[in-house]
Amino acid sequence: MVTAVPRLSTPTRHTELADPTDLPGLAHPRAAATAVRHLGPNWYAPVMGTAIVATAGAGLPLGVPGLRTVCTVFWALSLVLLIGLLAARAAHWIHHGDRARAHLMDPAVAPFYGCLSMALLAVGGGALVVGRDWIGTPAAVALDAVLFTAGTLTGLAAAVAVPYLMITRHRLDASQVTPVWLLPLVAPMVSAALGPLLVPHLPAGAPRATLLLACFAMFGLSLLATLVMLPMIFARLLTGGPPPLALTPALFLVLGPLGQSTTAVDKFAVAAPGVVPAPYDQGLGVLAVLYGVPVLGFALFWLALAGALVVRAHRRGMGFTMTWWAFTFPVGTCVTGAEGLGRHTGLVVHDGLAIALYALLLAAWAVAAVHTVRGLLSGRLLAAPRPVPVGPAPTTARTT
Repeated sequence: MVTAVPRLSTPTRHTELADPTDLPGLAHPRAAATAVRHLGPNWYAPVMGTAIVATAGAGLPLGVPGLRTVCTVFWALSLVLLIGLLAARAAHWIHHGDRARAHLMDPAVAPFYGCLSMALLAVGGGALVVGRDWIGTPAAVALDAVLFTAGTLTGLAAAVAVPYLMITRHRLDASQVTPVWLLPLVAPMVSAALGPLLVPHLPAGAPRATLLLACFAMFGLSLLATLVMLPMIFARLLTGGPPPLALTPALFLVLGPLGQSTTAVDKFAVAAPGVVPAPYDQGLGVLAVLYGVPVLGFALFWLALAGALVVRAHRRGMGFTMTWWAFTFPVGTCVTGAEGLGRHTGLVVHDGLAIALYALLLAAWAVAAVHTVRGLLSGRLLAAPRPVPVGPAPTTARTT
């Protein structure tokens, strides 16, 4: 009997069986389709990470010549990546429906379906922020409207369906808790943060107020679900020790709901005047500061803690996996959150924080992108799991 070593591109359960067509020496009859057999939903993470480089860079309090053009290039790249991945994932479902259904039943993979929603939303929001420079405002509004609608519906579905599957079909215990579980829950928060960009393009009156309050409702949905999940993640770290080396970068996913919620309250405050009646419009401006400052403070605490654990894992031989893309989008949401606080408070410290975090974002994107391209060129990231003989699981003592 053989089992498969968990692959680098798609998280899998440790008991996943190797597909006979994946074994060395056996040719698959559909070579083109086989190329996407192991393409999981986590591959939308590079789209998210690339799009956030564009939107976060556009809001920096800098007057660097050419910065906006560079941001637009990143947005265009994210759009191309999104189109390519949507096509590849469609081929995956058509030709490898068995594998796709297995992903839904795998608690290590199913949460990544939230990435589809966030990729659609991130590219759509980027169209209005910087993409309009190249495609024009009407086209950007139309593109964002389509992607925002599709991303929001997909995100709301994932926020309900994935926890439902985890409750009814997956067999889980406290030792299996990971920050990956946040992915379907944070997707509605991305809708909440990017939906206000469309508000000025709707007819005045009820349509604008409805969209803004719907975004506020999604903010609450995602925030409360995250507040339920975060104690489980922290408790798992304190009682179970550091996560496996390959999953350590996923700790950065916790920054996502923190930075994105801070960004969302900023967008509410910007869109509220003339849309919701007084004093609620002013109240949202107050909320942007009273909520954003402490939450961003906790985000910096988590960034330091997760960063220390990543350094520890790197010293112990942590190699590249697709989880390294967790260093990008979550950090980018903290950049946009800090930018919003800078506008509301007028404090240079928030501007400086945004610039420092953006530098970290660029470095993380470059490292993840280079390793991903190398892995694709070598075929390693899309390769089948390597079959190895089953043996007794080694017992190791917890180390620090």
